[in-house]
Amino acid sequence: MMTHFNTQLLDYVSCSPTPFHAVANAVPWLLDAGYQRLNESDDWVLSPGGKYFVTRRDSSLIAFKHGAKPMLETGIRILGAHTDSPCLKVKSQPDVARQSYHQVGVEVYGGVLLAPWFDRDLSIAGQVSVLNQDKAVEQHLIDLKRPVATIPSLAIHLDRNANNDRSINAQEQMLPILWQAGGKGETFRTWLLSHLASQGVVVSEVLDFDLSFYDAQAGASLGVANEFLACARLDNLLSCFVTLQSLLASAEDVTNLVVLNDHEEVGSRSTAGAAGNFLTGVLDRLLPDTQERHRVETQSMMMSVDNAHGVHPNFVNKHDGNHGPKLNDGPVLKFDANQSYASQSVMASRVRVLARNAEVPLQDYVTRADMRCGSTIGPITATLTGIETLDIGVPTFAMHSIRELAGAKDPEMLFRLLTAFLNDY
Repeated sequence: MMTHFNTQLLDYVSCSPTPFHAVANAVPWLLDAGYQRLNESDDWVLSPGGKYFVTRRDSSLIAFKHGAKPMLETGIRILGAHTDSPCLKVKSQPDVARQSYHQVGVEVYGGVLLAPWFDRDLSIAGQVSVLNQDKAVEQHLIDLKRPVATIPSLAIHLDRNANNDRSINAQEQMLPILWQAGGKGETFRTWLLSHLASQGVVVSEVLDFDLSFYDAQAGASLGVANEFLACARLDNLLSCFVTLQSLLASAEDVTNLVVLNDHEEVGSRSTAGAAGNFLTGVLDRLLPDTQERHRVETQSMMMSVDNAHGVHPNFVNKHDGNHGPKLNDGPVLKFDANQSYASQSVMASRVRVLARNAEVPLQDYVTRADMRCGSTIGPITATLTGIETLDIGVPTFAMHSIRELAGAKDPEMLFRLLTAFLNDY
């Protein structure tokens, strides 16, 4: 039977089809736990013992406990993850009418594994900027929650080589079908207006939007013994969920912080991304004395939490023989000599001791010497802050597919380890 922890995890991921929703769905947990919402444009008065959170562009979030113990004695323990996932985003002028079908032009966001997007029941979610009846600009979150589109495959009879040598042209072949036109003359924007009206939001004009298609199928446990979790966006909303739960479960008297950045999948170079000044700006306000901040940073540590590649039984040769993590065998320490991962041996050794004391098994991942690995927010954050950082995550299959697979035991093991890390002073 699936545990309560995993039920909450899948509910969170399934209800968070975009980074905007991932942040919005985390806010009630923080408010219920006594966290105070801050605004970046306000003057902050932070008190020892206080609990706070702040969002940026509605898609990134930082939450922290201002511990009563001096940070010069304890340093800060930081957990980081990212709210975005590879997907298909709606273009700004998306309308395409072909053969009486109304299709929507899309951009490929991040390193999408395109083939699994065919023949799925797709929905739409994101943020819409509108002009209200008072001629003021405002934003609304939308989530249709039901299937409204699909990208049909071409029949095998019309492409006999589809199973042998198939390439996918994202511009020509990835346009979802949204409706059959039938001479109505409706556009994507007018359709959005009618949808907003059906939700009781009366606006005069849709100005812009940040909308994504997503798989309407909810997450589920599977396997004969329910040993797996299948869901979209496990990379990296699984880590967002676990880091926040670890923060909520951590000690009250020391300073701990969680940062969830948007735009990791496209390089983190944005105001909401890890290469922006969101985290450094919060640290500046938490520690306004520059010399004190640098002293605290030398005693601080961060875990960059992002999924790892489990060794695939059908593609064993894609892994180094000594570094093939298995699902349900525990979190994975991720190493790369070229610094695509931030892990270093000294901090890794400390985490190994923590894991041993918490009775959490650990695995290692190093990519094959003839292949390149991906990266995370870890090296970027370490560079900007000077804080020692380690990359870690649960092993998964089908990373960047429309539906990914993780082990049912690993999220709770990761939670135990991250909570122990936040309490390790």
